[in-house]
Amino acid sequence: MQNSDKTMEFMQIAMKYLPEAKQQLDEAGVELKAELIQPFMSLFTKVMEEAYELGRAEAQKQGE
Repeated sequence: MQNSDKTMEFMQIAMKYLPEAKQQLDEAGVELKAELIQPFMSLFTKVMEEAYELGRAEAQKQGE
């Protein structure tokens, strides 16, 4: 899978859970603004890429 394909999939996952995150932030009194989302989405993408690579390495190790 190409890196841009993974990034797109990760963003789709993030968008799926964004309403829940927004609700929790609202309940905590934290305002979620569009311009504040981008840095967190970039961080989320890095975390997801690392988790993906870890899972991929584990699967390859088990397949040997």
